[in-house]
Amino acid sequence: MADLLLAIDNGTQSVRALVFDATGELIARSRVVIDEYVSAQPGWHEYDPQRFWEKACQACRELWAQRPDLRERIAAVAVTTQRGTVVNLDRDGMPLRPAITWLDQRKSPVLPKISPLMRSAFRIAGAAQTVAYFQREAEANWIAASQPDVFERTHKYLLLSGYLNYRLSGEFVDSIGSQVGYLPFDFKTLTFAKPGDWKWQALRVHADWLPRLVEPGTVFGAVTSAAHRESGIAAGTPIVAAAADKACEVLGAGCTQPSTGCLSFGTTATINVASRRYLEATPLVPPYPGAIPKTYDLEVQIFRGYWMVNWFKQEFGWLEREAAARSGQAPETLFDALVESVPAGAMGLMLQPYWSPGLRMPEAKGAIIGFGDVHTRAHLYRAILEGLAYGLRDGKERIESRTKTAIAELRVCGGGSQSDAALQLTADIFGLPASRPHVFETSGLGAAIDAAVGLKIHPSFEAAVSTMTRRAETFEPDPGRRALYDALYRRVYRRLYDRLRPLYEEIRDITGYPPA
Repeated sequence: MADLLLAIDNGTQSVRALVFDATGELIARSRVVIDEYVSAQPGWHEYDPQRFWEKACQACRELWAQRPDLRERIAAVAVTTQRGTVVNLDRDGMPLRPAITWLDQRKSPVLPKISPLMRSAFRIAGAAQTVAYFQREAEANWIAASQPDVFERTHKYLLLSGYLNYRLSGEFVDSIGSQVGYLPFDFKTLTFAKPGDWKWQALRVHADWLPRLVEPGTVFGAVTSAAHRESGIAAGTPIVAAAADKACEVLGAGCTQPSTGCLSFGTTATINVASRRYLEATPLVPPYPGAIPKTYDLEVQIFRGYWMVNWFKQEFGWLEREAAARSGQAPETLFDALVESVPAGAMGLMLQPYWSPGLRMPEAKGAIIGFGDVHTRAHLYRAILEGLAYGLRDGKERIESRTKTAIAELRVCGGGSQSDAALQLTADIFGLPASRPHVFETSGLGAAIDAAVGLKIHPSFEAAVSTMTRRAETFEPDPGRRALYDALYRRVYRRLYDRLRPLYEEIRDITGYPPA
């Protein structure tokens, strides 16, 4: 009997094949590491699209090798992927160049011309800088300017989600919930922009390059015989549209109301809330499409957020890594012990987690203040975790000011959510209960929920979320630590950026980094 749901979750560090049942239990899992990214020049970040597909197929085949009994029980498959990674295909559906990933930092040397009337409107609205940033960051503009041969031969321009959907189904179809990137997409209407919209002038993208869009939870195709031969998924298996990984995380964590905040402790740390209204947490930065039709996810990002945690572990955590390898313990257990070996507040060591500049703060840099001769690497590690939580709390307050709804509880996802110490200090800094969902693979679970609704296994998203999501451990804030953190946040952290901003601007003026 076909009663299980297969989610293919193509993240940044790995691709997972995940099998869930109708109650949201993870039945089986296979993970294949992605470690062959290429940086031909500083700031570039690329990957062979064919390898993304091969890794996804490998994860599926390894899953069937572990559990051959599950193959015939798969009722549907859904894809969720990293956001903003783009693929150019020719008329034969073959990649024309490596995929440019979301971590790529190249900027277009030439900006497409925008009509004088629209330029004047942007200047009056104070949006000229935002539009120029959008144009510089757009991968399509760089390709048109720097690789005109690729631009001329492009037949389809897809996000990674659309590419994997194409390899599975043979159809150029993608989910509305996956449209996060520098595309001519209208976030208010959740459709590609209408003819005459300024985005068509700002971006070198042709309308006929883009896939057909469907809502999350829509059955749009079936696994082809060719995809069956490569992946082992039964030919004819229905394919259901899901959403991008962050949107699926929000859904898989059960965060469907603006009163529940979803924290993601991943390569990019984020705080999201779901909304049925179009609201901008950061002015001129749209909310992203949700994994439920006609919903939005208000999001505030700390770019390369939990990358900082991995950086610390790589540069300073060799003792814990070696001890974990010798003892068979999980490394997270030893790193938690490192955090807990020093007091809350890290004895005044504070971190501002802006390792990478962005639209809102283009001159920003990371900062650590308060060093004294008592501080050790344990204090530094705790300060990193606390700084990320301060940054996300700032995002929470910005979101609340837009939704006019207080966030009353937190659900925490992503790799960093496996740390009890990180969850406890998050609860303390926010002053809110912070819960870990019952499964770690929340983005895969969100895709499975979309599949379950698409197949009518559950009659609605409300019913599916109620049945398939639940809390595991909940960490309650400690009153004493909460008061300490609240004082540090309000009296120090909130004032850091404005105090340091003039110095960041001087550094950029002197060194040229980050570029203006």
